[in-house]
Parts: sequence; structure tokens; C-alpha cells
Amino acid sequence: MDVSTIIVVAIIAFVALFFIAIFNKLVALKNRFQNAFAQIEVQLKRRYDLIPNLVETAKGYLKHERETLEAVIAARNGALAGLARAAADPTNAAAIASLGNAEGALAGALGRLNVVVEAYPDLKANANMMQLSEELTSTENKVAFARQSFNDQVMAYNTYKQSFPQNLVAGIFGHGTDARLLEFADSATIQQAPKVSF
Repeated sequence: MDVSTIIVVAIIAFVALFFIAIFNKLVALKNRFQNAFAQIEVQLKRRYDLIPNLVETAKGYLKHERETLEAVIAARNGALAGLARAAADPTNAAAIASLGNAEGALAGALGRLNVVVEAYPDLKANANMMQLSEELTSTENKVAFARQSFNDQVMAYNTYKQSFPQNLVAGIFGHGTDARLLEFADSATIQQAPKVSF
């Protein structure tokens, strides 16, 4: 073999290894954010399983608040359906956005339920209600942590994919679309400073 053939083979091998390295990194980052979504899914399912128990406990006390209880169950079912769509394909930006909106609606419905519960001291003091509320709060903290982890993994994937020279070849390997952050509908409200007046 002559020197020019060796140089051409070496260049081809280098380019092939370069593409293989980019492909492997894209796959690893995509798998990480999909795994992070699976952690969110576990916590959200736990949360969704707690809500019917919470509503059932409250039913006996809130006979005149049927509309509030039905709104919570409807929002829970909507969020569960949104989770199923997002879990089927965590790379689908529309499904992730839909889940975020459904979670915002559920948070609003649960907030209204909490306001109603405050008006019923016997219900608020009920041991079962207290335990369910505590478990729900704990689970919501776990959801927030899992969502942060997911968003961190999505950010790492998108940053790598959008960086040069990966951005030139990501589409070739089926990584053309950016992953979407999971943002709940109340994210803007949460980020605002609370207003205090005396």
C-alpha cells in the first residue's frame, strides 16, 4: 500500500469514528432524559392514585361541595390521560406540553379543594385526611425533584445536539427535533414574588 492510500483510509476511519462518537453520545443523552421522564411517571402515578382516596375521604364531609370534588376527579383523569400520551413518547413535544397543561389544571383543582377543606375543621382534623394530605405533599415534592432532573437531562441533550459540529449531523441520526422541557401551567405564577400587603 502506498502512503496516499494509507492517508485516505486513516481519514475515512477518523471521520467514521467521529460520527460514531456523536451518534453514541446523542443516544446516551436521549436515553437519560427518557429515563428521567420515567421517574416523573412513577411519581405522578402515585399522586394520581392518592387523589381518589383524598376525594373519597372528603366526600362525607363535603356533601355540598360536589362540584369541587368532581372537578378534582376530572382534572386527575385529564392529567392521567396526558401522562399516558407523554409516557408513550417522551420525545413528543406536544405530548409533554399537554401533560404540563393538564398538571396545571390538576394543581388548580387541588388548590380549590384545599381551600374548601380549610372551611371544614372536622375534615381537616380527620386522621385519614391528614395522612393523605401529607402523602400528597411528599409526592408533589418528589414530582418537583423528578421534573427538575428531567429538565436537566433535556437541557443536556438539547445543548449537545445544538452544538457544533453535532448540529450538522444530528438530523441524519434522527435527532432533528429538540426535546421539550416539562413546564407546568403555573410555572410563571410560581416564579413571581408573592405580594404582601398589611
